[in-house]
Amino acid sequence: MKNILVTGGAGFIGANFIPYMLNQNPENHIVNIDKLTYAGDLKNLEEVKNHQNYTFIEGDICDRECVEKLFKEYKFEGVIHFAAESHVDNSISSPDEFIRTNVFGTFTLLDVARNHWMESPHVHKEQYEKCRFHHISTDEVYGTLGQTGLFLETTPYAPNSPYSASKASSDFIVRSYFHTYGMNVVTTNCSNNYGPKQHDEKLIPTIIRKAVAEENIPIYGDGKNIRDWLYVLDHCKGIELVYRKGVSGETYNIGGRNERNNNYIASKICELLDKNTPRKNGNSYKELITYVKDRPGHDLRYAIDASKIENELGWKADENFETGIEKTVAWYLKKYQIIS
Repeated sequence: MKNILVTGGAGFIGANFIPYMLNQNPENHIVNIDKLTYAGDLKNLEEVKNHQNYTFIEGDICDRECVEKLFKEYKFEGVIHFAAESHVDNSISSPDEFIRTNVFGTFTLLDVARNHWMESPHVHKEQYEKCRFHHISTDEVYGTLGQTGLFLETTPYAPNSPYSASKASSDFIVRSYFHTYGMNVVTTNCSNNYGPKQHDEKLIPTIIRKAVAEENIPIYGDGKNIRDWLYVLDHCKGIELVYRKGVSGETYNIGGRNERNNNYIASKICELLDKNTPRKNGNSYKELITYVKDRPGHDLRYAIDASKIENELGWKADENFETGIEKTVAWYLKKYQIIS
């Protein structure tokens, strides 16, 4: 039985990943450490809370003593690192926590893992030769695109918000531990995730939540900001694949090849709501769409070229945006008890 440390597993992506990982790898025992901030919710993990191969620890990845204690107790042979402050608006108003968690927290995990797994630079302890540290990052580290082009793994970093700058910093720390110490690390940079268990503050849950409450649906600026949307389970499949088969020291971009702007997102969700839970007044939810002042440093367009993970590891997204958003809307309507 291999013990794997998953950080931030009560958050959106982590809480989708853990049940998938347990199902795909029954020989693994997952220890999930999560600080349970506003973004983490143990309700997201109800389906695995009694699983014999799952353990939850409430803790902070910045607490070195806590992390060291867990490594000594469980003798981890892998780390899959999701834990991060990720809400861009919050990073603009309160950047300090983003630097602390995303930069110092990643460093703490890496350094404890290095000390536990390695005798000296490029020399692993005998029982830890195959241990791996998988760092989960974002396409926002690359900055913004114009009307054309895609982010490649070789695209220069150009972060434009405190959030993306903190993630870029953590990516570089991970890279340095590969080149300096020879640690077995991989990094994945993903496009915008959506799907079940996402925090209510994010764009798609906000659109659904505001609509069914008969409140204005806020869309930044002119709504023409474009993102490449990735269904969360497709992302989980990519993470598990890179963790098992990715080349040490490499970065893999995971994207859905589903570029949609915010106007389309809002309109599509409203159309699904019109069909599944019509308004009492008979009008479309689209009339609730309202444009609000754009946020500072709002990047125009992100889009990922996922050719590397597709060609080298055989990954592909199973959902396009139209199939994924139907499943997502249905899940949130059940959450908000609009439909049974």
